[in-house]
Amino acid sequence: MTPGTDERILEYMRAEGNMTPLALSRDGEQPRLDKSRQHMSNRLGKLAERGLVYKLDKGLYGLTEAGEAYLDGRLDARSLEPVADLTDPTGPLPGETEK
Repeated sequence: MTPGTDERILEYMRAEGNMTPLALSRDGEQPRLDKSRQHMSNRLGKLAERGLVYKLDKGLYGLTEAGEAYLDGRLDARSLEPVADLTDPTGPLPGETEK
Protein backbone atom coordinates (compact mmCIF):
# COMPACT_ATOMS: atom_id res chain seq x y z
CA MET A 1 0.00 0.00 0.00
CA THR A 2 0.98 3.58 -0.55
CA PRO A 3 0.17 5.41 2.70
CA GLY A 4 -1.78 8.60 2.15
CA THR A 5 -3.15 8.10 -1.36
CA ASP A 6 -4.40 4.55 -0.81
CA GLU A 7 -5.97 5.42 2.53
CA ARG A 8 -7.73 8.41 1.00
CA ILE A 9 -9.03 6.23 -1.85
CA LEU A 10 -10.49 3.80 0.68
CA GLU A 11 -11.96 6.63 2.76
CA TYR A 12 -13.67 8.16 -0.29
CA MET A 13 -15.06 4.76 -1.24
CA ARG A 14 -16.43 4.18 2.26
CA ALA A 15 -18.06 7.62 2.29
CA GLU A 16 -19.34 7.73 -1.30
CA GLY A 17 -19.65 4.12 -2.45
CA ASN A 18 -18.35 2.45 -5.59
CA MET A 19 -15.87 4.53 -7.57
CA THR A 20 -14.04 4.65 -10.89
CA PRO A 21 -10.46 5.85 -11.36
CA LEU A 22 -11.80 8.94 -13.14
CA ALA A 23 -14.14 9.80 -10.26
CA LEU A 24 -11.23 9.63 -7.80
CA SER A 25 -8.83 11.64 -9.97
CA ARG A 26 -8.28 15.34 -10.48
CA ASP A 27 -9.85 14.88 -13.93
CA GLY A 28 -13.25 13.79 -12.62
CA GLU A 29 -16.41 15.86 -12.56
CA GLN A 30 -15.75 16.49 -8.86
CA PRO A 31 -11.96 16.31 -8.33
CA ARG A 32 -11.14 14.30 -5.21
CA LEU A 33 -7.40 13.55 -5.28
CA ASP A 34 -4.72 15.53 -7.10
CA LYS A 35 -3.65 12.48 -9.12
CA SER A 36 -4.23 11.42 -12.71
CA ARG A 37 -6.89 8.92 -13.77
CA GLN A 38 -4.09 6.52 -14.76
CA HIS A 39 -2.48 6.78 -11.32
CA MET A 40 -5.84 6.08 -9.67
CA SER A 41 -6.35 3.09 -11.97
CA ASN A 42 -2.94 1.70 -10.97
CA ARG A 43 -3.61 2.21 -7.25
CA LEU A 44 -7.07 0.61 -7.44
CA GLY A 45 -5.51 -2.38 -9.21
CA LYS A 46 -2.96 -2.75 -6.40
CA LEU A 47 -5.65 -2.39 -3.74
CA ALA A 48 -7.70 -5.08 -5.52
CA GLU A 49 -4.68 -7.40 -5.62
CA ARG A 50 -4.52 -7.16 -1.83
CA GLY A 51 -8.26 -7.63 -1.33
CA LEU A 52 -9.06 -4.12 -0.03
CA VAL A 53 -11.28 -3.28 -3.01
CA TYR A 54 -12.94 -5.50 -5.62
CA LYS A 55 -13.88 -5.10 -9.27
CA LEU A 56 -17.61 -4.73 -9.85
CA ASP A 57 -17.22 -4.11 -13.55
CA LYS A 58 -14.57 -2.82 -15.91
CA GLY A 59 -13.21 0.31 -14.23
CA LEU A 60 -15.65 0.21 -11.29
CA TYR A 61 -14.48 -0.77 -7.81
CA GLY A 62 -16.11 -1.32 -4.43
CA LEU A 63 -14.75 -1.51 -0.90
CA THR A 64 -14.37 -5.02 0.58
CA GLU A 65 -14.84 -6.19 4.14
CA ALA A 66 -11.03 -6.19 4.44
CA GLY A 67 -10.97 -2.57 3.24
CA GLU A 68 -13.48 -1.66 5.94
CA ALA A 69 -11.43 -3.54 8.55
CA TYR A 70 -8.29 -1.70 7.48
CA LEU A 71 -9.99 1.70 7.81
CA ASP A 72 -11.33 0.70 11.23
CA GLY A 73 -7.82 -0.23 12.40
CA ARG A 74 -8.68 -3.93 12.71
CA LEU A 75 -6.36 -5.02 9.90
CA ASP A 76 -2.67 -4.38 9.32
CA ALA A 77 -2.01 -3.92 5.59
CA ARG A 78 1.39 -5.59 5.99
CA SER A 79 -0.43 -8.88 6.68
CA LEU A 80 -2.20 -8.90 3.32
CA GLU A 81 -1.45 -11.55 0.74
CA PRO A 82 -2.45 -11.31 -2.93
CA VAL A 83 -6.00 -12.55 -3.56
CA ALA A 84 -7.02 -14.90 -6.34
CA ASP A 85 -10.46 -13.44 -7.12
CA LEU A 86 -10.43 -9.66 -7.60
CA THR A 87 -14.23 -9.64 -7.92
CA ASP A 88 -15.08 -11.12 -4.48
CA PRO A 89 -16.17 -8.51 -1.90
CA THR A 90 -16.57 -11.06 0.90
CA GLY A 91 -13.39 -13.12 0.80
CA PRO A 92 -11.84 -14.13 4.11
CA LEU A 93 -9.80 -11.60 6.02
CA PRO A 94 -6.15 -12.50 6.60
CA GLY A 95 -5.91 -15.07 9.38
CA GLU A 96 -9.43 -16.38 8.79
CA THR A 97 -10.17 -19.69 7.15
CA GLU A 98 -12.79 -20.17 4.47
CA LYS A 99 -16.01 -21.92 5.53
